[in-house]
Amino acid sequence: MAVASLTTFAAVEVGAIIWWLVVGLIAGALAGLVMRGGGYGIVGDIIVGLVGALVGGFVAGLFGLGSSGFVGSIIIAFIGACIFIAILRAVSGSRTRSRL
Repeated sequence: MAVASLTTFAAVEVGAIIWWLVVGLIAGALAGLVMRGGGYGIVGDIIVGLVGALVGGFVAGLFGLGSSGFVGSIIIAFIGACIFIAILRAVSGSRTRSRL
């Protein structure tokens, strides 16, 4: 009985990880398209999307909002990814140098 529970738990975890990666990829790619400057590549978009999902979930929680289903998760993650990209760009500053 314990083996079946362990197998089910492992299957749920793998499914959840795949779900987070898909939501992160979609949200990061959309945020990369919407925010000026382009995306960060497929791995970077996934990371931005996943961090954005955390940021978006936190901000949505502050306003008492929740996501419902796949589309709701993508919307919350997209908003969070846009906020995260804006913070990244504000912190990193301009990378252009003036030529003398």
